[in-house]
Amino acid sequence: MSPVTQEDVLSALKSCYDPEIPVNIVDLGLIYNVNFAPAPADTPEQAKQDVTIDMTLTSQGCPEHVNISAQVKSRLEQLPGIRNAAVNVVWTPPWTPERLSPDARKQLGIE
Repeated sequence: MSPVTQEDVLSALKSCYDPEIPVNIVDLGLIYNVNFAPAPADTPEQAKQDVTIDMTLTSQGCPEHVNISAQVKSRLEQLPGIRNAAVNVVWTPPWTPERLSPDARKQLGIE
């Protein structure tokens, strides 16, 4: 089994949405960092990796933060090759609309 890549993770996360905004969390620019670690050598799943995501939300008062984090964790743990996923919600740097991808801008009518 080949290791999961950052591209694999970001592709998978394009199926995760903030329920208040019709754009996936990757194109919204909410994903800040993807870190991989091999599963410990003494586990039966040693060919798998653990992944930690640093992400933010569009606002600190986002009422969906628990649901979005759970959605990200669940989606990542469905990937073959991922043993455990952890999600860190961070606020630095704060999210701004400049983080929107060109696709997100088009979807939201901001061009």
